[in-house]
Amino acid sequence: MSPIKAKWIRKIKKYHKWPGIVVSLFTLLFAFSGILLNHRDLISTVDISRKWMPSNYQYNNWNLAAVRSSLPIGNDSLLLYGNIGVWMATGERSVFQDCNQGFPGGIDKRKIYSIVKFRDRLVAGTHFGVFTNSRVPAQWAEFRMPKGEERISDLTVKGDSLLILTRDYLYFTTDLVHLQKLTIPPKQGYKRQTTLFLTLWELHSGELFGFAGMLFVDLLALVLIFLSITGLLHFLFPKLISRLKRSNRSFSGTVTAKKWNLKWHNLIGYIFALFLLVNTTAGMFLRPPLLIPIASTMVRIVPYSDLDTENPWQDKLRRILWDKETGRFLVFTSEGFFFADRNLSRELVPTDTQPIVSIMGCNVLESVDQTRFLVGSFSGLFVWDTSSGTVVDYITGLPAESPRGMSRPVGQNMVAGIVHDCEGLTYWIDYNKGVIPANTTSVFPSMPDKILLNTPISLWNAALEIHTGRIFEHMVGPFYLLYVPLMGLTLLIVLFSGFLVWWLAYRKK
Repeated sequence: MSPIKAKWIRKIKKYHKWPGIVVSLFTLLFAFSGILLNHRDLISTVDISRKWMPSNYQYNNWNLAAVRSSLPIGNDSLLLYGNIGVWMATGERSVFQDCNQGFPGGIDKRKIYSIVKFRDRLVAGTHFGVFTNSRVPAQWAEFRMPKGEERISDLTVKGDSLLILTRDYLYFTTDLVHLQKLTIPPKQGYKRQTTLFLTLWELHSGELFGFAGMLFVDLLALVLIFLSITGLLHFLFPKLISRLKRSNRSFSGTVTAKKWNLKWHNLIGYIFALFLLVNTTAGMFLRPPLLIPIASTMVRIVPYSDLDTENPWQDKLRRILWDKETGRFLVFTSEGFFFADRNLSRELVPTDTQPIVSIMGCNVLESVDQTRFLVGSFSGLFVWDTSSGTVVDYITGLPAESPRGMSRPVGQNMVAGIVHDCEGLTYWIDYNKGVIPANTTSVFPSMPDKILLNTPISLWNAALEIHTGRIFEHMVGPFYLLYVPLMGLTLLIVLFSGFLVWWLAYRKK
């Protein structure tokens, strides 16, 4: 080997060794949490007490989307629902009754997105299906949805029909027995495209290529775990051998283990290097700040992938609202707001203006009158007049200002939901601060101990907080947003330099 080549190899090894040591622990966190995230159904019944989580994961004043919305029951009872499940407040909201009987075990199974009154029943849409209840607090009973369509985005009632919106299709029923499926027509000027964000999301999880793809990504996670552990061992072996030499103890077995460890570290590393580089890069673009420039970028659908269907709204449907005053639907999708005719038979028409909605989704969508709607997300809460096109900040009363250029994906007011009580009082809910009075000076009651004790965090959600780096927010503040891109960039350097070292020094061997 020439001196110049040997010099380059030594230099590249430094870029592989030291960043690798730094990133190894975080890589283990990414890998283990990623495997859990890929199998939500399997771990949905496993909960973790919030006392084991950092302080910013403790419920306080109904924050953290504990409550998303409410539904009055009678004259003095109010159903509150959200991440805590369903609870009924009575006696001027001084008494809270658990109404979660009948939901499957695990707090994740009680993640409620919508509850509506339909005929003589209550219907709840959750992350894992539809449940009905004849009277509160009787037990909820599951209403079977087609396989793969259990994740409910929204519920609405139109006349004598209940409409159930999933991420892909709209279903309707008139008797809660028979269910009919409707593919929502495409938007005007539709092209068979999808967002770059969704493509990278499914590529990173493996869903782009179905269950086999998810298993392959799980394998990549196991490979990362193996490379991290064997990489650390390779760093520690020389120190262990030196210690054995100084104590005049046999070290031949340790030398053999060191060679075996390096051999398989190199072999597994170079086989999976390209796949790991691609998957890491995709993951980096799923979180701010790299997420912001690609959020609305449209790309062609990958042939034969999970997204390659005839359904124009595959994994894009989020909210639907039937407006009986105007006789049309307002549909919110990952591509924005659209109007649809009463029979959903014609192409969807994009609205002339669009209120500001965070990429994290629309958490509030309500009709104010014939032309105005209340729209809330992590970007704020706005009154949107679809006839004039004006958008007013509900909280400040000032005209809304659209973000310019690359900006934060959240606003000062991170709206997670809204509550209207039996007396017509309105409270909006900030994700971090909790319940805030809107049209009243009345203070909303604090969360009772029995709710706090019965609302742990799911293992899946804990894994998500670890995977995205939000678990470190209490330590570094808003700088946690840089966790994914910085760790991802470091991992890319380690993977690429490791492949170069193998190519230059070990390939011929």
